Amino acid sequence: MRWGMVIDLKKCYGCNACVLACKQEHFLPPGVFFNHVKMTETGKYPNVKKLMYPTICNHCENAVCVDVCPTGATYRREDGIIAVDQDVCIGCQYCVMACPYDQRNYIDTEDRAYYDQGKSEREQLGEKMYPLKKNTVAKCTFCMERIDEGLKKGLIPGKDREATPACVNTCYTHARIFGDLDDPESAVSKLIREYNGKTLFEEIGTGPAVYYIE
Repeated sequence: MRWGMVIDLKKCYGCNACVLACKQEHFLPPGVFFNHVKMTETGKYPNVKKLMYPTICNHCENAVCVDVCPTGATYRREDGIIAVDQDVCIGCQYCVMACPYDQRNYIDTEDRAYYDQGKSEREQLGEKMYPLKKNTVAKCTFCMERIDEGLKKGLIPGKDREATPACVNTCYTHARIFGDLDDPESAVSKLIREYNGKTLFEEIGTGPAVYYIE
């Protein structure tokens, strides 16, 4: 199997719920985001149209971030997810510079407190559940911990919420669909075929696992 995502640009309203759900799910520190929604406009007044482009790590089949990592900290799992072993990462940021999608974060602090009063109980819990080391790199993992735990319970990622990425669960317009790209009968595979799904920067040959339809 190879996990992937389809993002329906017609359904995205730019609410940023996916951005916040991801941040909350992983207890990310100030200034660190694994999800982004880029907004732009097309046309001329009075015929102007606002466009939203949600972006995350593309979990590429031919991931350049894996190729440039000198320590092997960035690696590709058998299910296609690109992950970072923070115990091995030396913070050289080669992967940050190599990623053509600008989807990596350099962690330059261990402080997760959002207010001067210090860390809340939730922030302290986040440090235990999702430890982030200073001077390392972090990124979207398709919520691989949810996938792995869900599969152990016999759940299906993309169908069962407990085994599905947080950004997909929180999208109230269902603009994000998750599933197995290797399964021709999965929802993502069907959508890609039916709507001629496209990936970002197809010409560079990285083979992203995130597709966009309109």
